[in-house]
Amino acid sequence: MSFTAVLLISIIAAAIPTIFYVALIYWVDRYEKEPWWLLITAFLWGAAPSILIAFIFNTIFSLPIYLLVGDTPGDALAASFIAPPVEESVKGLAVLAIFFLWRHEIDSPLDGIIYGAMVGMGFAMVENVYYFVNVFGEGGFEAWGMNVFMRAVIFGLNHALFTSVSGLGVALARMTPNPAARLILPIGGWMGAVFLHFLHNASVSFNSASCFVALISDWGGVLLLLLIIVWALWQERSWLRQYLAEEVQLGTMTINQYQLMTSSRERSRHLFNALTSHGLRAYGRNRRFFQRCSELAYKKHHFALFATEKNQKLVQKARGEVAAHDRQFI
Repeated sequence: MSFTAVLLISIIAAAIPTIFYVALIYWVDRYEKEPWWLLITAFLWGAAPSILIAFIFNTIFSLPIYLLVGDTPGDALAASFIAPPVEESVKGLAVLAIFFLWRHEIDSPLDGIIYGAMVGMGFAMVENVYYFVNVFGEGGFEAWGMNVFMRAVIFGLNHALFTSVSGLGVALARMTPNPAARLILPIGGWMGAVFLHFLHNASVSFNSASCFVALISDWGGVLLLLLIIVWALWQERSWLRQYLAEEVQLGTMTINQYQLMTSSRERSRHLFNALTSHGLRAYGRNRRFFQRCSELAYKKHHFALFATEKNQKLVQKARGEVAAHDRQFI
């Protein structure tokens, strides 16, 4: 098989599970979807610049190890002790950039998880293509198929898991008024990401039989993150209930709209009915209204945490957008 054909099937093999996982990550964000342009930017950072930067620094920092111990043990040591801090630092830069440049888009711990996961998925997809092509050249189609199954399916969420821990730390720092915590939480998130990455790489590098350890640690991490996501969604729903109840009294929204806003199931059903009964324009109007209501609740929560004049103006602006929005079919 030609190199072009191997490259093509490797891209397809990496892209299909990535699309599935990205769609799943996007679906998890139930109450306030993050802007597509910023999600795509995060994904592309993981897929392009971070891969190149990580490759350069991995090579530089690994060179002394290879010179000291040789190729085979050098591979294991570099994968375990160099790649995790380098790659999680490079990927984490994207989440930090969002924090400093578009912090208003980080409204809850879940947002940090989602942005981190998107960076990780971009990194994983390109890295997988590289490994798939190399494994095909070394072991043929059978080895290629096993590598695709292990990297894209069994361990397909690894990089998303690692960097989402960094994102969680950044998002928690965004939500706390404690100056010390704002410094400690991002560092703690990065350390958690590096540790999980190290645990995986060390498990699969030194002894193939220890892949079981990687399986337990990786999927244990995913399970723990899912529990955090459930907690974050429950927290977001409680914010909607708490902060939008006042808006009913103020006349910003009706009781029916409030009930829709506080139930993701009813809101999804309503959007489906708007789409099937009235078309895409009605669906878009309803979805934008729900988005603005969520933003209003989150801005009020931020004002409760940080009672600044700027946050008060953001609340007033969000309230005005909800009140002025075209609510036809709601």
